[in-house]
Amino acid sequence: MRNSTVRAVNALTSRWAGALPDGGTVFTAAGVWPLLGLLAGGAAGAARAELAGALGLSAEEAPAAARELLSALEGVRGLRAATGLWSTAGSTPAREWLDTLPEGARGTLGGDDPAADRALLDGWAAERTGGEIGRVPVDLPKDARGPSLVLASALSLRLNWIRPFDAWPGEVYDGPWAGRILLLLRRDTALLDRVGVARADSGTVTLLEVVGDAGVDVHLVLGGPGAAPGEVLTTGIEAVTRARATIGASLLPDGEPGPGLTLTTVPATTREPRLLIETPAFEVRAEHDLLDSARLFGLESARDPASHLFPGISGIAGEPVFVGSAAQSAVGRFHARGFEAAAVTTIAMAAGGLPRFPHRARHAEVSFHRPFGFLAVHRTSRLVLAAGWVTEPCAYEEREEHGEHADSNAHGGRAKGVVGA
Repeated sequence: MRNSTVRAVNALTSRWAGALPDGGTVFTAAGVWPLLGLLAGGAAGAARAELAGALGLSAEEAPAAARELLSALEGVRGLRAATGLWSTAGSTPAREWLDTLPEGARGTLGGDDPAADRALLDGWAAERTGGEIGRVPVDLPKDARGPSLVLASALSLRLNWIRPFDAWPGEVYDGPWAGRILLLLRRDTALLDRVGVARADSGTVTLLEVVGDAGVDVHLVLGGPGAAPGEVLTTGIEAVTRARATIGASLLPDGEPGPGLTLTTVPATTREPRLLIETPAFEVRAEHDLLDSARLFGLESARDPASHLFPGISGIAGEPVFVGSAAQSAVGRFHARGFEAAAVTTIAMAAGGLPRFPHRARHAEVSFHRPFGFLAVHRTSRLVLAAGWVTEPCAYEEREEHGEHADSNAHGGRAKGVVGA
């Protein structure tokens, strides 16, 4: 992946995080950015300039960068990436614009049978995301004129932890989850610097790196009580992309140097340090209407039906096309054995014993017992593939038929997170 493209996508991720409303959510700018890049190649006037501003690249560069990004994503182990384009029989996109699109699904929407069109689109989404997203986020009205063109991307990430967690029921004693029995994940490691802190004007955040087996890691990000989700995630994104320094636990003083983090020096049988980790399992889902934050995504002028701002896309001379809808459906799931995330994004256009303790060792404990953020990051490029905020962790559910506790099959609350202005 080109560094300039990675920086541009991460910048959109950071701006999106900063605009999020309160509440649990999950989103991926890596699913939106390529579609905006492909649109920019067929745009003109104000729409072209606004898309370039949102992309962080010129409209001339954007289509090629979008294709390269999608191709690079397909090469990430554990990640599936795909694009699709569907148009109505009476609305053929311009050949020159079609030639700029990456390989992917191509199809025709009948327009007169919304149920058949819905089955076609939803089947593509389910197949490309392994069933995680079963519905393409686009309206197909029965009476009103439906979209003449649907451009979509699908991303699906599945990874296993290098070392799984142990899953146990546990009670949280303070904060918004106090008194609840949660499905808690616990693990320890001698690698003290898997946890660290980053300091920003908005406050200090604690970051925990959980290493995946496919070149993608998940970072859990905790701010102070009452810290705004956007501020915590923005600081976390700067830290994981190395735009902001992170101080590892081995260099931190004893005490509580970061939210949820405690460091002590204790008598021990060896000098080996120890990091104890505790976090709840979680699943979060969200639906985002991108036009609610049209300026953020460079779509403000593009949604004007009276303007002819996409002459490079319309295949019929003089026929204006505009962005009628833009949306993303996403899911993120963190459990004892691994992590899954998926997103479908669409842009629709109308048209033993007593031991001896001869040594002293550093011990760290980090716990995530109140709302926190998460970032799935490609280890090599530092591209943020998915991000989100957890407000409803998984409750513990007894499996009566097997007499064992639930782990990756437990489901937490589902959140609807509409992008804030």
